Amino acid sequence: MKFFRYGPKGAERPALLDANGIGRDLSSLIDDFSGAHLHPYRLRQLAEVDASRLPEVPDDARIGAVVPRVGNFIGIGLNFADHAAESGMEAPSEPILFNKAPSSLAGPNDVLELPAEAQKADWEVELAVVIGAPAYRITREEALAHVAGFTICNDISERAFQIERLGTWSKGKGLPGFGPLGPYLVTPDEVPDPQALKMWLTLNGETMQNGSTATMIFPVDELVSYCAQFMALEPGDVITTGTPPGVGMGMKPQRYLQAGDVMELGIEGLGTQRQICIARAD
Repeated sequence: MKFFRYGPKGAERPALLDANGIGRDLSSLIDDFSGAHLHPYRLRQLAEVDASRLPEVPDDARIGAVVPRVGNFIGIGLNFADHAAESGMEAPSEPILFNKAPSSLAGPNDVLELPAEAQKADWEVELAVVIGAPAYRITREEALAHVAGFTICNDISERAFQIERLGTWSKGKGLPGFGPLGPYLVTPDEVPDPQALKMWLTLNGETMQNGSTATMIFPVDELVSYCAQFMALEPGDVITTGTPPGVGMGMKPQRYLQAGDVMELGIEGLGTQRQICIARAD
């Protein structure tokens, strides 16, 4: 099943795609995709409703992030060996964790505002995992039972803040709008093998990234279990799992986002995103 949220920012409503690909409003059944409503059992219940009785979502509705809020927005660094190589870094021996600010969350097609001081903003198409059931100190075998579903994240990164400033990578990962998430929350039954998904990103129509989750160093189940050794994961938490090669930082010469650029990206079975970059007016 594919679930999503639609409407003005801050006033989104929950919805699903019916068997005919028509959006159906779920707000008569749940208030939003948070807490217990993200539990895999609850999502299975929602998938069984007679969607034909639910109101249709307007075709021109804005699509919001797949969750209304996120406590832990966890990024995994250098999780594709070929991306590590293009970054001039060794492949890690265990997952590298960093935080994206919860306030970086954005809709999949929202405009991306580039602050004047962000001179090296970069793109990263990534498979993201949304936690549906509390998870702490779980095994790899238990991990996927705690997953509500999968979605797309563009892990936008300001490389100067991330790499050239002191401290952690989080400085370059958490600007407002730097975490577009969606369009759909796709339940695990529709993603039989999360390690076999094609993923791509274009910039102004030119292919930048063309990869597959098959080349991830650490697979999804291992990442969920690993993160849960260091923190208690809660429903609505997000783990974004790394990117294939083709980012601007790895190009010669390097290439970064400018006002007027258009990013389009997608992952097999999970939908697509599109962001237009503009200069922030402040």
